[in-house]
Amino acid sequence: MDRREIENVLEESEFFQGMAREHIEKVAQLCKWESYETGETVFAQGDLGNRLFIIHQGHISLERALDMGLRKGRVVIEILGRGRVLGCWSTLLGEPHKLMSSATCQKPTTLVSMKGSELRNLMVNTSDLGLKVMERFCFLLRDRIQAAYGALEKI
Repeated sequence: MDRREIENVLEESEFFQGMAREHIEKVAQLCKWESYETGETVFAQGDLGNRLFIIHQGHISLERALDMGLRKGRVVIEILGRGRVLGCWSTLLGEPHKLMSSATCQKPTTLVSMKGSELRNLMVNTSDLGLKVMERFCFLLRDRIQAAYGALEKI
């Protein structure tokens, strides 16, 4: 798959949709393709994360393991599909962070991935891109927090 296909995935994603073409081209240079089979884990809760992902094909289940004393289990936060974004967001803030959920493929999945630190550097050096990404980041976090609360209410 070539660079133009990565640009198309970025343009259609919830995170980069509607951004200037020049910004999409710059971000695409940071990206690579990754493929996973059904049941494979993209990342696990507690791992130190450093990448962001955009789903090109497939579905990924975001899950959180819970330990409430006598009650232990897993709760599905959200099932993500084409164009959705996931990964370690704190890398955009320049800080290491342990992932708060696991991401497991529900069917064969193709992702576009990038290192958060590289995107952060691009954001710092291209302030209008940085502002757009941080705006999207805030909305995405809001949506994920709402999904997590909704999942926890089902326990």
